[in-house]
Amino acid sequence: MFKLFKKKLKNLFKKTAKEVKEEPKEEKIEKPEIKEEKKKEAQKIGETISKDIEEEKKKKEKEEKIKKERKEIQEKIEKDEKKEKKHKKLFGLFKTTSKLNEKTFDRFFEELETILIENNVAIESIDLIKKDLKNKLLNKEFKKSKFEHEIQNALKESIEALLLDPFDLIEKIKEKKPYTIVFFGINGSGKTTTIARIAHMLKEKKMSCVLAASDTFRAASIEQIEIHANKLGLKLIKHKYGADPAAVAFDAVAHAKAHNLDAVLVDTAGRIHTKADLLKEMEKICRVAKPDLKIFVAESITGNDAVEQAKKFDEAIGIDAIILTKADVDERGGTAISVSKITGKPILFLGVGQEYKDLEKFDKKKVLKRLFE
Repeated sequence: MFKLFKKKLKNLFKKTAKEVKEEPKEEKIEKPEIKEEKKKEAQKIGETISKDIEEEKKKKEKEEKIKKERKEIQEKIEKDEKKEKKHKKLFGLFKTTSKLNEKTFDRFFEELETILIENNVAIESIDLIKKDLKNKLLNKEFKKSKFEHEIQNALKESIEALLLDPFDLIEKIKEKKPYTIVFFGINGSGKTTTIARIAHMLKEKKMSCVLAASDTFRAASIEQIEIHANKLGLKLIKHKYGADPAAVAFDAVAHAKAHNLDAVLVDTAGRIHTKADLLKEMEKICRVAKPDLKIFVAESITGNDAVEQAKKFDEAIGIDAIILTKADVDERGGTAISVSKITGKPILFLGVGQEYKDLEKFDKKKVLKRLFE
């Protein structure tokens, strides 16, 4: 403030001081004409100062105007930017996409493959998953915000394709009397307990059955199934240890026919002297008993071993369905994902506890929910 004013005054002071210094010392009385001239000069200086002040005022007003215009322009720019952001928010999602190229897919699947192997998913199943995921994801564009969701959905669909829907066992049994089911599996897989659970399920449905102790090789095997038969109040057909397992199955079928029973449930050995002997014995049981259904029982927690066992039994005697035991303690779950697709046979039930009632009907939607939610 007053910068120009002060400057003019200062110059005036200097000029006046200089003029005072240059005045002759002897001349003490100032002439009237000199006074008038100085008065005019002072007036002129004053007018100049006023003019300068006015110009400074105009300059400041101009600066204020420019400043105001700049502010208005800036506000307009900011307003336009906000409008553009809003537009992008509303419509930009249609353009904001990601594409999964082959290099990225391979890197992603390498990690996924490790996870699948660690969780007991068979290599054959992994190859099928990879092929399916490639078709679904490779070089496809997805919204960035939905990218993770799209990958998860694709994997979920790929795994769902490996799982077969089970048939209704009760409806199958109603097809004829007696309906004969033979159970196969390695010793320790829970085969005998599973037979008892199926028998309990039939009893709950008001359906009758007889049990056949066709495992005449393993020590205490007859006693084990007899305990279950007694608990359930069911008839058990048994022979001595070392007897022909096929003969036991044949007698059980004959008993069921004679007593008009709904089903025959045949237990079998899981191990004889060699694998060849075991499979030969199973073939004989099937030839004699002529089962309507052959069910393979395996422990879910054994992973790839269970899958390999199912394949071998299927190749030798042709299994129709699968039951997985100890599914409640299986933290990996890969067996359930692999065994159906590889054998082409559905999983009917999952053993999920210690009681007779702990036999859960296989539901692939429930399995997928447990895996992804």
